[in-house]
Amino acid sequence: MDTDAVLTLLQDVAEEVITPRFRALASGDVHEKNPGDLVTVADHEAEVLITRALNAAYPDAVVLGEEAHAAEGLLLEAYAGADHAFTVDPVDGTKNFVHGSPDHAVMVSEVRDGEGVRAWIWQPQHGLAYVAERGAGAYRNGERLRRAVPDGDALAGRTSRRAWIGKAFGGLAPLTLTWVSCGIDYPKLVEGETDYLLYGSTRPWDHVPGALLVREAGGAVGRTDGKPYVARDIAAPGLVAAASPAAYDIVWRAVAGG
Repeated sequence: MDTDAVLTLLQDVAEEVITPRFRALASGDVHEKNPGDLVTVADHEAEVLITRALNAAYPDAVVLGEEAHAAEGLLLEAYAGADHAFTVDPVDGTKNFVHGSPDHAVMVSEVRDGEGVRAWIWQPQHGLAYVAERGAGAYRNGERLRRAVPDGDALAGRTSRRAWIGKAFGGLAPLTLTWVSCGIDYPKLVEGETDYLLYGSTRPWDHVPGALLVREAGGAVGRTDGKPYVARDIAAPGLVAAASPAAYDIVWRAVAGG
């Protein structure tokens, strides 16, 4: 499938099974996978449709869907060892979706030899499509994105880890809350709404699409221990996504120093 075809797939699936449920979920449409970890009928149906299309186009690739992983734990290891794989997050920001917030997204990434090579983020309620290809740039609704280099002495950061809200690592400004959806957070970083993002969880379906988007826009994404982040890295201690390589270096050193 060419890049435009995958984006169209995400848009069509959202129109068919996600958007009709927005602010219209019935009581039986929402469940807890774990305490506080919500999943909806829209998540399940969207993932099935996207996965089916990717499997048909790429029968030898491993397709790692968030909900499929929840049902089959070995899928994550298969993804990590695959030469060719896709990640699928059918409704990123499920809590936002359930609570009627437009800040949710559909995300897919393509991974070859452990590196993200294509990424798609579709925000159906905002009508915004973000697409990135390795070496070819990052785009929003067809327009090239480039992140301005921030002032290294005044970096503003956000995190989705509640325990870190208000924490000031290494003299940096206190962290504030993200938009609680990686499919919103990473585009906001590229668009200049924050200078860096700090994550404790590193699930591939959450981070591979945004990591490629940020890198192709001139930013940097790496682990909190200073090591490179790659798409098959399923055990990173945490991630820093920053507006520039210099900002990343400042932040991970601040975090490592406590």
